[in-house]
Amino acid sequence: MADTGRSPQLALVVPALCEAGNLKVLLERIRRSLDLVGIRYQVIIVDDDSRDGTDAIVTEIAREDSRVRLLTRRGMRGLAGAVLCGWQETDAEILGVMDADLQHPPELLPELWRELQSGADIVVASRYASRGGLPDWNRFRHLISQLAIWMTMPLQKANIRVKDPMSGFFLLRRACIQHVALQQQGFKILLEILVRGDVHSATEVPFVFGHRQAGQSKASLRVGLDYLALLHRLWKTRRN
Repeated sequence: MADTGRSPQLALVVPALCEAGNLKVLLERIRRSLDLVGIRYQVIIVDDDSRDGTDAIVTEIAREDSRVRLLTRRGMRGLAGAVLCGWQETDAEILGVMDADLQHPPELLPELWRELQSGADIVVASRYASRGGLPDWNRFRHLISQLAIWMTMPLQKANIRVKDPMSGFFLLRRACIQHVALQQQGFKILLEILVRGDVHSATEVPFVFGHRQAGQSKASLRVGLDYLALLHRLWKTRRN
């Protein structure tokens, strides 16, 4: 049984809502990739009470590897809240998040870690950086995504603007959010961190958005409305 014995250097949170079909493969790839880096780490699966077998899958793996943890939230929904729940359950100095649907390649984790160790406050896996991409998206979806990003530009700090502030795959230093009360609702936590966090430098690492392997996309009208509400809150914060 793997056991760090000490506080982890990295805590990677994976929000999981009805993603049981992806978790065995995902956790195997995450552990294989992070083992190459040679650091102490935790992988925290935060399940919003999916009732699809997620608890059994993660519990079985956690029995063999104590670096894997399961947190179950009941009566709550939302990616931002799930991420914050996971981060609050660890004292790791470096925090991270990635999706459970295998569209984020775990094999990129060592490169994200190296960039953070080079001095960046936050390292973003970017679909819009040079050599990144979204090959399976149709023209309309591309247009909506680019419009959403364009709306963030006046909010982002001028010296650390990133091309993919909507990414759900990134690592950051805990100190960047130590004194910031981040909102629990919505799906775009990175944007709020970039706008309100104590972030002085950001690096983007390109990746090509992958194929969903199982489960269903969480994109919906509600997600869009939550995003607009977040923009409104951030504008108010900026003015104040």
